[in-house]
Amino acid sequence: MTARVVVADDQAVVREGIVMLLGLLPGIEVVGSAKDGEEAVAQVAEHAPDVVLMDLRMPRCDGVEATRRIREQFPGTQVVVLTTFEDDDSLFPALRAGARGYLTKDAGGEEIVRAVEAVLSGEAGLSPTVQRRLLEQVTAGTVGPFQPVGGDPEPPDGMTPREAEVLVLIAEGLSNADIARALHISQATVKSHINNLFAKAGLRDRAQAVRYAYMRGLARPPGRTFT
Repeated sequence: MTARVVVADDQAVVREGIVMLLGLLPGIEVVGSAKDGEEAVAQVAEHAPDVVLMDLRMPRCDGVEATRRIREQFPGTQVVVLTTFEDDDSLFPALRAGARGYLTKDAGGEEIVRAVEAVLSGEAGLSPTVQRRLLEQVTAGTVGPFQPVGGDPEPPDGMTPREAEVLVLIAEGLSNADIARALHISQATVKSHINNLFAKAGLRDRAQAVRYAYMRGLARPPGRTFT
């Protein structure tokens, strides 16, 4: 399957270079480009791409706000951030806005393709550095006993608290290996929890699991708050 992609970057030379690079990569078709966030949203409305490669620092409407709008208005389009910045002040607002991938501009073509394929299959397309930073934040204290951000206080559909905890981490974009490290369990145990919670909730894949976690109040969808 060919992934249809829009590129958003305010620097014309950089934007054109990314478009040229993507044109050489298998499985990717560039259907539009944008010089700022406002134009990126308009390009998504016009072309309905599968993925937007989004810069963060842009005029009129920055990448975080453009990501939030795209994910709210066009949920079928995924966003992979492609930026020079990998500091926490750039990373976490982008992820909270709904970006499912985050790469720096020194990423090679193969890494970009892997990130695009990952987000289209319901995984997170994160660079190794970003994965480590996210994992550090999780292990620093954000992971604990199951505590839903909204909805019922008990895990749904007969899940155990640990299964619900694994589901929340899936919704946060963590891989099986990252979940295992965060919870200090083996990957085999993670897979067992996933198989059990998928069976209990009637889920087929991770993309369905993410939607389920949002709908049942286990995790906070991008752009929404619970009261």
